[in-house]
Amino acid sequence: MAGTGASSRDKRATAMRLKVALGGENSTAAAGELRALLERVLAPAAGSGGGEAAGEALEWCRCLLSGGEPWDGFVQAVRAYDPATLCGLVWTANFVAYRCRTCGISPCMSLCAECFHQGEHAGHDYNMFRSQAGGACDCGDSNVMREAGFCKRHRIKSNANVPCVPKDLLMMSELVLPQFIFSLIQHLREGYNEPALDLPSEKDLHKILQVLEPHVSFLEDLTKMGGAMRSVLTQVLTSQQFYKDLSSGVGENACAKKSHEKYLIALKGSGLAFPEDKLACGMEEQGAGTSTLAIQGLAGATATSGQGDSSDEEDQDGSQGVGKRKRVKLSSSTKDQSIMDVLKHKCFLEELLFWTIKYEFPQKMVTFLLNMLPDQDYKVAFTKTFVQHYAFIMKTLKKSHESDTMSNRIVHISVQLFSNEELARQVTEECQLLDIMVTVLLYMMESCLIKSELQDEENSLHVVVNCGEALLKNNTYWPLVSDFINILSHQSVAKKFLEDHGLLVTWMNFVSFFQGMNLNKRELNEHVEFESQTYYAAFAAELEACAQPMWGLLSHCKVRETQEYTRNVVRYCLEALQDWFDAINFVDEPAPNQVTFHLPLHRYFAMFLSKAVKCQELDLDTILPDQEMLMKLMIHPLQIQASLSEIHSNMWVRNGLQIKGQAMTYVQSHFCNSMIDPDIYLLQVCASRLDPDYFISSVFERFKVVDLLTMASQHQNTVLDSEHERSMLEGALTFLVLLLSLRLHLGMTDDEILRAEMVAQLCMNDRTHSSLLDLIPENPNPKSGIIPGSLSFESVLSAVADFKAPVFEPGGSMQQGMYTPKAEVWDKEFDPVMVILRTVYRRDVQSAMDRYTAFLKQSGKFPGNPWPPYKKRTPLHPSYKGLVKLLHCKTLHIVLFTLLYKILMDHQNLSEHVLCMVLYLIELGLENSPERESDEEVESTGGPERCHDSWFPGSNLVSNMRHFINYVRVRVPETAPEVKKEPPASTSSDGLASSQSSRRKSLQRENSGTAQVFSLVAERRKKFQEIINRNTSEANQVVRPKASMKWSAPGATPQLTTAILEVKESMLSLLIKLHHKLSGKQNSYYPPWLDDVDVLIHPEIPRYSHGDGMTAVERILLKAAVQSRLNKRIIEEICRKVTPPVPPKKISSAEKKTLDKEERRQKARERQQKLLAEFASRQKSFMETAMDVESPDADIAMEIATSEQHVSEAIYDCVICGQSGPSTEERPTGLVVLLQASSVLGQCRNSTEPKKLPTTEEEQIYPWDTCAALHDVRLTTLQRYFKDSSCLQAVSIGWEGGVYVQTCGHTLHIDCHKSYMESLRNDQVLQGFSVDKGEFTCPLCRQFANSVLPCYPGNNVERSLWQSHSNKCMQDLVQEVEDLQEQLGTFPVSISSETNLSKEMESVMKDIKSTTQKKYTDYSKSPGSPDNDFLFMYSVARTNLELELVHRGGNLCSGGASTAGKRSCLNQLFHVLAMHMRLYSIDSAYNPWRKLTQTMQDKNSELCISKLLYSGWIWFQ
Repeated sequence: MAGTGASSRDKRATAMRLKVALGGENSTAAAGELRALLERVLAPAAGSGGGEAAGEALEWCRCLLSGGEPWDGFVQAVRAYDPATLCGLVWTANFVAYRCRTCGISPCMSLCAECFHQGEHAGHDYNMFRSQAGGACDCGDSNVMREAGFCKRHRIKSNANVPCVPKDLLMMSELVLPQFIFSLIQHLREGYNEPALDLPSEKDLHKILQVLEPHVSFLEDLTKMGGAMRSVLTQVLTSQQFYKDLSSGVGENACAKKSHEKYLIALKGSGLAFPEDKLACGMEEQGAGTSTLAIQGLAGATATSGQGDSSDEEDQDGSQGVGKRKRVKLSSSTKDQSIMDVLKHKCFLEELLFWTIKYEFPQKMVTFLLNMLPDQDYKVAFTKTFVQHYAFIMKTLKKSHESDTMSNRIVHISVQLFSNEELARQVTEECQLLDIMVTVLLYMMESCLIKSELQDEENSLHVVVNCGEALLKNNTYWPLVSDFINILSHQSVAKKFLEDHGLLVTWMNFVSFFQGMNLNKRELNEHVEFESQTYYAAFAAELEACAQPMWGLLSHCKVRETQEYTRNVVRYCLEALQDWFDAINFVDEPAPNQVTFHLPLHRYFAMFLSKAVKCQELDLDTILPDQEMLMKLMIHPLQIQASLSEIHSNMWVRNGLQIKGQAMTYVQSHFCNSMIDPDIYLLQVCASRLDPDYFISSVFERFKVVDLLTMASQHQNTVLDSEHERSMLEGALTFLVLLLSLRLHLGMTDDEILRAEMVAQLCMNDRTHSSLLDLIPENPNPKSGIIPGSLSFESVLSAVADFKAPVFEPGGSMQQGMYTPKAEVWDKEFDPVMVILRTVYRRDVQSAMDRYTAFLKQSGKFPGNPWPPYKKRTPLHPSYKGLVKLLHCKTLHIVLFTLLYKILMDHQNLSEHVLCMVLYLIELGLENSPERESDEEVESTGGPERCHDSWFPGSNLVSNMRHFINYVRVRVPETAPEVKKEPPASTSSDGLASSQSSRRKSLQRENSGTAQVFSLVAERRKKFQEIINRNTSEANQVVRPKASMKWSAPGATPQLTTAILEVKESMLSLLIKLHHKLSGKQNSYYPPWLDDVDVLIHPEIPRYSHGDGMTAVERILLKAAVQSRLNKRIIEEICRKVTPPVPPKKISSAEKKTLDKEERRQKARERQQKLLAEFASRQKSFMETAMDVESPDADIAMEIATSEQHVSEAIYDCVICGQSGPSTEERPTGLVVLLQASSVLGQCRNSTEPKKLPTTEEEQIYPWDTCAALHDVRLTTLQRYFKDSSCLQAVSIGWEGGVYVQTCGHTLHIDCHKSYMESLRNDQVLQGFSVDKGEFTCPLCRQFANSVLPCYPGNNVERSLWQSHSNKCMQDLVQEVEDLQEQLGTFPVSISSETNLSKEMESVMKDIKSTTQKKYTDYSKSPGSPDNDFLFMYSVARTNLELELVHRGGNLCSGGASTAGKRSCLNQLFHVLAMHMRLYSIDSAYNPWRKLTQTMQDKNSELCISKLLYSGWIWFQ
């Protein structure tokens, strides 16, 4: 017999002889000889000799397989009998493949490039992608893709066309391959040494795999021979007899025995050996009272082998927290323990996969196993084997140091197995696949549980996953969750899951581990030292481990026949939620200063409710819990909404930027469908079933603005700083508008939702196709037709947007093609509510409004600055009609009335946004009125009165709008003006005395002598107690802990006292007065129906569609009049009380514009007269006290004032609010400026010699003869010989470090600027400048700025003095300057120090000083001397004049080319400097103007400086 070192010829001869002998009569002896030869050739000792020994063994195998024939010929012969109809090409990571959604049945379907190009996919929805984890071609597999998408090669071929394989062709393969595969397993056994403490070193593993690489490559080559060879391999791999004969270790072969012992050691080290003794242990005891962590006690090996010491300790700690939590047995309880512990190998394939896992999925081995998949028998057997090892895969994955690589390779295998629905169904039925997956996921997460600190930190029994663990941070769970999502995409599998009550209980147990994770606690004192980034892991975990399986299940609950599935999920979800509430000891008050964004149980409950109503026609009330449970369910989602406002209000700023990251991620497009949308829907459901007064009260209490909702001018907020009140009130009202306006789950179809989402994104900004695909929230159901890239997406896009083709920019780069909204979309579909919901950055809301404003101006629909338009809503689904009750409850009406009153009275902390939201809510109420009032009906009470009877008689907004409130009792500080009010005689009256009913009169008598009292918190607690009492009387008596008073009711603070406030207003009267206030004119509102009755019949008038606040008020009053004749009469009566009953004359629009212009001019002239008189008197005072010069008489000043009446008033346009008007002392306007320290003037030199860069150390870039150096020497010399104050008046600084003030020319109101800066602070993370330092960009031109220079109020008298300077000779200019100096008293330079203007002037002076270094503002020998300030201020004036002179080419009167794009701010700057310089005592003989300009005595210099003076003081006015 030939030895192992035989030549190739000898090997072929031996192989040929053995093949002949095996086919003859003496086959038994030949088989023994072959076996002995293979044992010698393939023994592990032989293979350890390195590459030569391995090559020798493989050469023997080739010769034996081919029967001595040439190898290439044998390969071709075998390929001729390939019956495979599948492609099955396997690729690794980074391979370019294709996916066709049109042809795919499974979302994971993929094609190799060759099959894709040979198939017919023209016009299909496909994409080319780079594979992340690897994959295999599915062409030919009808379970994964439709046959129409098969390529030509795999479509035509079938088993019928392939001849039978000759018996002798593969006879040697059937005998050789069992020995070869067993030798491979022996190599794997020998190479693996189970360590006592740590994992095998990666170096050792890599060495073994390197030795075995030729063997695995040989097997891979065999799989490529086609179906015939794969059948032989399948038979060998799955044969239990082969495995028993060769691998059992029974017999005299010492090597085989040793190998088997190593195998058993490896099994034991993995916690998988001989588990039969444990099977009966503890499973019967596992019931309702045991811990979820009890499983870990049963499978003790999991803890010891799966985690290090730290994980074991955490598990022990965690077990105390879950000791009382309900744990229900799995449906296959007898298999529960075996899922984790039992692993019995019966064939080569099973042990081969075991070692593949143990070696952490070597790529070559993975490729070989996948290459075998086209054989259907193998695919079934391998899938069952993979499922059998699923728990072991999880354990190995947790221990792996290369979990990312291992995860990719696991998914590379599993996606090929579980994408096939038929195979997934078979494995589910035969191998309990669902039980295994859910149990393994549960085990995996239990290794990183910690005690929850939500609500009751000390006594909480709830446990959550620790987001800081590597398991979550590294997404180690991803491959297992991915597999679970994959199998749930199959209807037959999902159906089994939804029918299995035990599985649902276990799954809800799993989901509860994520309920309340990553808890945030608000830092109140110091900034958090370390900003944790665990929120990334938390959001990813909820989306992947909870939300994605939920969407998979929901996709199979779309028809009425699936109602029972939804009932099952809702039932067990509610049970899990009740357990959670009990575990955290929750009653009705959330713990303050805590928020978690993760409530997956709430979201499961919400989305299955939505699906039940939308698709399954279930009666919502049959699956909803009782009122007490609904009250609990609403609290935590509502807390999230309130916390969002707190975060945007910078109340969580000490928690760092990560908290803002969480708030943005919560609403981001990839998460919103699974987070904020279900939360708002759940709140809508709760609101539709709970008492509306309770719900509204809860909202304002959660937003902490209860104390603000008082009609008193002053209040004390016990839980909120005053600086946050406005933004929190805006947040509460905006949330209510969202809650009452959104219809995403309340009646909109899928196409309507897609259209609304698309319009919202396009209104914020023009979008490219790809960015729009990414920004539209992904509908996780792949068969819905709404996924990005579907035909529905394209058709909706073409309907709402126009495409702007790509253009080449001047630099050569190309600007991408963009989609922009059509004009009719802006006109009819722009929905600011949807924009607010979908904005991650608040600036996007402003961007949408700016674009909307531009459209209205461009189309001529509205010239001013519009308010967000009111968009009519989709009708509510009948199941949610109760939501409208919120709009018709007295609590909301009281809040709306209070806010309207406060806005009218100009109370603090109320912005235009608050008014906008209040009007929006009123309009929503009118649009959703329960029923139209009859003519006879006075008040619609709508049932028994329950609360607030003294405020409003009923709950219908239409009738309550006309109800007059006379007096209100308020709680105010003792210093408030309301304290002195006397008690009233009566409290309540209707708008029309003649229409008061007997009921109203009795109500008045009952309330006579008292004023209305309103406490949101007290009312909410009263409602809560009513519901609790009702529930406890119906059910068993339960002792409940008393809720702690986290928020105090108004009036509970001892420092407050009661006062009576006279109101005597109704909502209608307040609206009419607000119209007057917004228009700036008395009697501005005139009922339109008095001129045109048709508006009452057809109220949908286009002119009311777009406009500002006045338009909104007009629209509301018209709708109120349309719905009730009594309202109509009351509106007319209110208008008659203010306006004489003379109908306005019919005028054309052109005449109206003329009249408005004349009216504005008249008012301007009146204001101007008043201001000039005031300026004259103030100037007189200034000249007498500060300048010590003789001032003109008062009558002369009045003469000047009256002679200048023809001069127009200076009008400024605010680029933020868009209003035009003068700058006043109470509301000053400012110029956007940039303050910069400049040393440009200091670089001037006497020498005309050009500057040179220094090339040696001796040379200096700053020579001694620069202007700055000379002035420093001069000042030092003067201070040496003269008095310090005299020296400082003799020089000018600013040559180095001088402050240069420049402007873009745009103006804005100072208060608008402060609001603008506040909005920039909310987006501070995104700015390229420091908002805290006052830096910003001009809202109009986006130029950089850092301050606002107040504009002095007054007329354009200085500006009018300038004529054409170039026509006058120098002597005339000198004379004019001297005349102006004599008339200096007529120019206003003094203002009251208590006005807003003076405060802003002081503020900008501080900005100017802080712009330069302190050494440039402190030249005096005495630090803090007033002389320093005086020197600094007039040096600022000179610096800016000098630099202006440089800009204008040396001539201020007729500037050079550089003046074209530059705007001056010297007028405003000089006013600021003058206001501050008047505070300093100046020698009467001292001429400040001459001193400022450094006038010399020689004539030429005097003429030059006079020209400079004249230009600076007059021309720039």
